[in-house]
Amino acid sequence: MDVTGHTSGKPSSGPAPRKAASIRDVAQAAGVSYQTVSRVINGHPNVREETRKRVEAAIGALGFRRNATAFALASGVTRSVTVLTSDTTLYGYAATLQGLEEAARAAGYSLGVKVLTAEDDLDRTVSSAAANGGGLMVIGFDRLAASALSRVPADVPCAAVVEAPSHGQAPPRPAVWADDREAARAATAHLLQLGHRTVHYVAIPTSAGTRRSEGPRTQGWRSALETAGITPPEPHGGKGWDAQAGYDEGRRLADDPDVTAILCGNDDLALGVLRALHHAGRSVPGDVSVIGFDDAPHSGFLTPSLTTVRMDFQGLGRDAFNLLRSQLEDHFEPPAPTFVGTDLMIRESSAPRHT
Repeated sequence: MDVTGHTSGKPSSGPAPRKAASIRDVAQAAGVSYQTVSRVINGHPNVREETRKRVEAAIGALGFRRNATAFALASGVTRSVTVLTSDTTLYGYAATLQGLEEAARAAGYSLGVKVLTAEDDLDRTVSSAAANGGGLMVIGFDRLAASALSRVPADVPCAAVVEAPSHGQAPPRPAVWADDREAARAATAHLLQLGHRTVHYVAIPTSAGTRRSEGPRTQGWRSALETAGITPPEPHGGKGWDAQAGYDEGRRLADDPDVTAILCGNDDLALGVLRALHHAGRSVPGDVSVIGFDDAPHSGFLTPSLTTVRMDFQGLGRDAFNLLRSQLEDHFEPPAPTFVGTDLMIRESSAPRHT
C-alpha cells in the first residue's frame, strides 16, 4: 500500500502517517499464526469460533485491510473479470453492467469491459480477453454478443446474461435471463383487455440475428394474440434499438387509422413511436395506446408517462456475476437467483379503446 502525506519530496507538516497493519500484525495481536488469519479472512470453515472472534477483533482494532493483489497471488485466484458487450449506452446493457460492477466490487474483483464491434474478429477478440486471466462475462442480448459467447473456449470460466432461450434449449454457458416472453404476453393481453381489437408490435433485434428467428418478446406478443383468436399483424422493426428506429416505424403505423395499440420492444423505440404519433396528429392514449419495455429511468417522465414492463437488469447482472464467481472460487456457492420476474408499470400512455 502506498503511504501518502508527502508532496514534492518534502515531508508533510502534519504527523507522520501510520503504517498500514499487515496480516502478521493481526496474527501477533490475536496470538495466532498468519495462516489462521488468512483462513478467517477467506471464510474457511475449519476455524474455531473463539479463534475467529479473536482474529476479527484484532482486525477491527488494527484497521487491517486485505491487499487484493497479494491475496490473488497467495490464493491462485485472478480477481479480474472481462465483460464482452456490444453496447454500453442502451439502458438494458448499461444497467446490467452496473449490476455486474457492483457485485464484482463487493467481492473484491476488478472489472474490464471490451465493446464488441461488427469489424471484430470474434475468435481473436475472445481469445485476447480470455488471455487476461480471471473469467469472462458476456452480455448477450444481441446477435454479435451471442456469437461471441458461442466462441468462448470450454476451459475458460464464463457466464452470461442472455435473452430468454426458446423452450427446450439452453445457452452454451451458465446464464441468467428474464422471462420477457411472458412479460410481452402479459402486456399484449393488457391491451386486449382494454378493448383494442389487435396490438401492433415494434420489435427489437433478436440475438439470433435473422428475420425468421423471433425473439422472446415477439413470441410473447404473438402468443397473446393467437390465444385470443386474433391473427397477428406483421411485426415492425427488428433492425434497431434506438428512438430513431422507433420513429421510423411509428410514422408507418401512424398512417393506418386502424392502429389503436402498439407494443414496443424497448422504451427507446416507444419514445420514437410517441413522437411519430404526435407529428401525425394522433393523440396518446386517446387515439393510440403505447406500451414500452424495460422501464428505463426516463419512461415515467415522458408526456404522457409511458406504460412499460419493468426489468431488473441490475439483478440480472449481480446474479450472473455470482454464477461466474462460483467457477472462479471453488469454495463459493452462488446464492439462489434474486431475479424473480417482471412487472407491468401501468401509466398514462395506455387506455381503453375509444369506440
